[in-house]
Amino acid sequence: QVQLVESGGGLVQPGGSLRLSCAASGSVFAIVLMGWYRQAPGKQRELVAAITSGGDTNYADSVKGRFTISRDNAKNTVYLQMNSLKPEDTAVYYCNAVVLTTQTYWGQGTQVTGSS
Repeated sequence: QVQLVESGGGLVQPGGSLRLSCAASGSVFAIVLMGWYRQAPGKQRELVAAITSGGDTNYADSVKGRFTISRDNAKNTVYLQMNSLKPEDTAVYYCNAVVLTTQTYWGQGTQVTGSS
């Protein structure tokens, strides 16, 4: 079992920055991939960024050059640094972890609102 707790969401003006954190606990040794997804009202959940246990990263085209995913293995924490936020980035952001057995775990979600 893996537990994920997100933090760092909030209201930010367009062009501003925000950093999300996701702390993992439990069977963290089995995690092979962690990522951030988001779901806006009326839309499907979509991948924002992902990072492997080896540090390889992948980003959605819509956030490339603006968002950065990183991980601190000592703290079992993954971060999403979001810069140049746009109103269309408004969504609930979810942390995701995939373990060796391919089972997937989700955090509870954190709201990010880009609005003036």
